[in-house]
Amino acid sequence: MAATPKLKAMLDAKCPRCRRGDIFQNSMYGLKSQKMYEFCPHCGLKYEVEPGYFYAAMYVGYAINVALGVTVGMATYFITKEEKSPWIYIAAVLTASFLTAPINFRYSRVILLHLLSPKISYRPDYDHD
Repeated sequence: MAATPKLKAMLDAKCPRCRRGDIFQNSMYGLKSQKMYEFCPHCGLKYEVEPGYFYAAMYVGYAINVALGVTVGMATYFITKEEKSPWIYIAAVLTASFLTAPINFRYSRVILLHLLSPKISYRPDYDHD
């Protein structure tokens, strides 16, 4: 079986070690809270490497929100033809930030696990059914 590509594993929110097990227990926009598995259901990796590990995901989420705010602000600028009122920009950025909060929460943790965790590396021997 071919190895699962890293980008596909990240988009599907899969374990960074085996790229098979789910990181989250439920859907992104469900009515239940977004709960993470403590351990990978496939390979047994403990996701929280050390106590308070996911506090660092706030910094990743902040970077995502800044990029979103700049993008939405620029798009608003071009769509509204240089509107002078700051309230249009504030409303657009806050609405976009609110609507993408579940995505931001989920993918800030996925990015932290996949790209910013030197203690966790991909193991092809776990990437099988």
